[in-house]
Amino acid sequence: MPATKARSQSHFKTVQTIDLKYCPVTFTQYESTRTGMRCVVVDQKGPKVNGYFALATEIHDDSGAPHTLEHLCFMGSKSYRYKGLLDKLATRAFSTYTLETAGWDGFAQILPVYLEHLIVPTLTDAGCYTEVHHIDGAGEDSGVVYSEMQGVQNQSGELMDLQARRLLFPEGIGFRYETGGMMEQLRVLTAQRIRDFHKEMYQPKNMCLVLTGEVDHNDLLNILDDFEETIIDDVPSLDAPFKRPWVESKPIPALTKTVVERCEFPEEDESMGEVMAGFLGPDVHDQIACAALGVLLSYLCGSSISVMENTLVEREQLCSSASYSTDTRPNLVIWFVLSSVETEKLAEVEERLFKLLKDTAANPLDMPYMHDCINRWRRQIKLRCENAGDFFADPIIEDHLYGPRDGSELREFADIKELDTIQEWTDQQWRDFMRKWMSDAHHVSILGVPSKAMSKKITNDEKARVKAQQEKLGEEGLKELAEKLKQAKADNDKPIPDSLLEQFPVPDTQSVHFISTTTARSGAAKTGMQKLDNSVQRIVDEDEGDSSLFIHFENIPSNFVRIKFLLGTSSLPVELKPLLSLYLMNFFTTPVMEDGKRVEFEQLVLDLERETVGYGIDLERSNAEMLYIAFETEPDSYEKIIRRIRTLLFDAIHDPVRLHASLTKILVDIPSEKRSGSSMLGAVEAMLSFDQTSSGRACGTLAKSLYLKRTRKLLKDDPDRVISQFTELCKSLHRPENIRIRVAGNIETLPNPVSAWKSLTSTLDLSKPLEPLIDRKEKLTDYARKPGSASYIIPLSSIDSSYARLACKGIDSFSHPDLAALIVAQAALDSVEGPLWVAVRGNGLAYGTNCGYRLSTGLVSFSISRSPDIYKAYMAAKEQVEGYASGKLNFDKFALEGAVSEIVLNMANEQPTMAAAAATSFTNQVVLGIAKDWSHQMLAKVRDVTPEQIRKAMTKYMVPLFNPKSANLLVTCAQIMTEKLEENLKGAGFTSVQVKALADFEDDYGLEVPGGDDAEGDDEDDDEDDSQGDDESEDGETPGSSEGSG
Repeated sequence: MPATKARSQSHFKTVQTIDLKYCPVTFTQYESTRTGMRCVVVDQKGPKVNGYFALATEIHDDSGAPHTLEHLCFMGSKSYRYKGLLDKLATRAFSTYTLETAGWDGFAQILPVYLEHLIVPTLTDAGCYTEVHHIDGAGEDSGVVYSEMQGVQNQSGELMDLQARRLLFPEGIGFRYETGGMMEQLRVLTAQRIRDFHKEMYQPKNMCLVLTGEVDHNDLLNILDDFEETIIDDVPSLDAPFKRPWVESKPIPALTKTVVERCEFPEEDESMGEVMAGFLGPDVHDQIACAALGVLLSYLCGSSISVMENTLVEREQLCSSASYSTDTRPNLVIWFVLSSVETEKLAEVEERLFKLLKDTAANPLDMPYMHDCINRWRRQIKLRCENAGDFFADPIIEDHLYGPRDGSELREFADIKELDTIQEWTDQQWRDFMRKWMSDAHHVSILGVPSKAMSKKITNDEKARVKAQQEKLGEEGLKELAEKLKQAKADNDKPIPDSLLEQFPVPDTQSVHFISTTTARSGAAKTGMQKLDNSVQRIVDEDEGDSSLFIHFENIPSNFVRIKFLLGTSSLPVELKPLLSLYLMNFFTTPVMEDGKRVEFEQLVLDLERETVGYGIDLERSNAEMLYIAFETEPDSYEKIIRRIRTLLFDAIHDPVRLHASLTKILVDIPSEKRSGSSMLGAVEAMLSFDQTSSGRACGTLAKSLYLKRTRKLLKDDPDRVISQFTELCKSLHRPENIRIRVAGNIETLPNPVSAWKSLTSTLDLSKPLEPLIDRKEKLTDYARKPGSASYIIPLSSIDSSYARLACKGIDSFSHPDLAALIVAQAALDSVEGPLWVAVRGNGLAYGTNCGYRLSTGLVSFSISRSPDIYKAYMAAKEQVEGYASGKLNFDKFALEGAVSEIVLNMANEQPTMAAAAATSFTNQVVLGIAKDWSHQMLAKVRDVTPEQIRKAMTKYMVPLFNPKSANLLVTCAQIMTEKLEENLKGAGFTSVQVKALADFEDDYGLEVPGGDDAEGDDEDDDEDDSQGDDESEDGETPGSSEGSG
């Protein structure tokens, strides 16, 4: 972007400039000659500037000191000694807590303040007391960090990961420890220990600032120079002794033996566990070995035709998925996870995994497929270059953590020649590589075992600990702690002077460069729409012919084409709705007919991987009564993909064996799905809010668990019946009048953008009119239509915390006159260091809260997450909302300016890339039926919202959330919390609150099987009582789109 005038001599020298050869991106690396601080700028077009502040922090205990600093640094700094100032400035600069800003102007304004908070924070005793851990006047443990870790410490994945790291890394290796902090360690962590850790690690020479977006380099260097002037006397000199974390630490020793251990986790349902296996991999500096490892893992575990997934999941059905990941350390750490394994078979499946790895390395590999994996890896790198700034941030941060200071290894990122090298590897080289790092390597394996006894023990132990703590403190001790907490809050919450905030004016929104796309339409997409006159539309018109197929085009500068199919589900009979989950799971893993011959699903997937960069299928996020099928491909494969779509829709073979495999994958995941408190909250809400005609509801686990279990039994006893039902479902979906298509890419590079679709439609009846979109409000039950009638507590054995959601009547139209005021009201309440943040999170009553609105249902909501006491969090939020609505409390002008800035950032988040902008344009115009630039139109309205309009909106829509007569309440919580929570909620007016199990919300959709649910036999006994909500976001419905790739 245009540069400002640079000073005559900057202390930041240019280390190197790197032009990437595989995409139009440039890295520029700077380093300070005064402090050693480093900065790398990744120049990329788009509305957002992203800042990543990397510090190499190493600790050899479970105290959580590194984690606490992520919170405490932002409670005040040397020059800005006010808690929340940085967060308030962030909202004014179109920024979030992580310093993602809409436009350079906002980023430039807040950058020096952000840096000062990192390098010279206040780290007061009061801040540590409220943010990290304290005991309240009732003798209960609280604190923001404590609440966060309470929500995750005893989850299966956390317990297994920690035990695996304890085995991989010996004492004295930092990767062994829980940097987030164990609850028992957080309870005794001192402020001085945190300050000592900060002094040791948070030095400028240990920091790298990574910026991605449209950055003014000269302005940046001026800012950094000026900032260094202010802290030069507060930090160690450049030549002061400093032991570089990780690089100069004790090296990670090689494993000397293989270890297999059990790890219990709390869970009422003991039917399904997990297997995790970990290896120490190649040196992070070995670019060729690291590239080879990535490709080999994709070969082994990247899709349904890869060795592990195909054998363990598709063929032998020993688990629901086989996945891999790597951790970037001085030596890469390799992880395999087998999900949803029958508990009694955990040891057997772990042995099968390693026999499979050894057998694979002992026999010739499928070298053509290996080369396919390399080529696809290459295409995916190029696609990610277009899609995400963090793609570049990650390797730059890793270079800062582990690479040489001279940036020599970062230069290797300029090309991807390591893929050229491994493309020439022989079969023997690949097998030797695999033996060295996997099949013949020492490893650690963790067998994750669900335990009902452990769940009870954790509950009883926590009750006893808190009771003993309360008795030890006594009445006087509790009073003293209540007073101590009150004083700490007072110290933290000193008001920020208006004069200080006024020094940081809100940047002009014109400085935010939003991405624009060009729309064109063909066939039924033109019906009822304004005629377009642009160069892309003319290209489409010239190629359209007599096609009536609905095709919506979005022209963007891209090397790839993105195709998205939308299919409605309104014509499906209710009794078949839950089969949609099976349809989604089976779609890409089914045999098909091609040229009169049966083609097995492995060949189908192989062809898809050769022809695409990504593909996927799921419910449509912007309307869960629809589903989407998406493909990302290169322009040369555009017509191939259309033919492939024709095959998938009309030539699929409904094979009982494949359907059974897909059903098994769905069912074995059900026990693990219920372990998330937030997901279960959405699950129950979906079952209560929508009727049986809702596809989103039918795809939730509380519908799947009974219906699909019975379907699997029917498939065994009466396969023709199930095949007939599945065929009926497909015929209902695959009708041209039920299809809407989006094509996004450089349309000018497509020879036949419209006529290429004749290969799909040539034998179809295109004479019927397009079917209307489904209105989700038609699917609502009285629970959602008339809120205030119900409240439920659902205890879960798998969580230690609690989650809640309140919902009441709201707004149901994008054109509603109150919408702008409601958006501003919620943004003001929800902002970082805003009223709800301070009252709830700031007092350690929950990790977070969220106000939301759903125009598709006409409801507004308020959610609380990871709370040690839902009742206290609810009461604190109620006081704030009612206070601001009544005028007893008032938003100042800075809060309202910050709210508008937050809305601007949300708009930038909708479309940070070309592909996202195209997706948003399509969703707005086609799915939501609003203007392409609706967000920009709404921005003009929110700027004009007055304080009085905000109060009216809060009174009308937000205050009723806290009235039991007008709001529904759902809570998922730890079992230990149930009794006290029920008592408190009844006292707050929720007199009809009921405690129910997840199983109480299941629905079998009337499907019955001979012999009942238990007739399947012990070999297929899946427990069954949990759910996942519909696919709609709970965070408010702003226009946008979400797509996945498989």
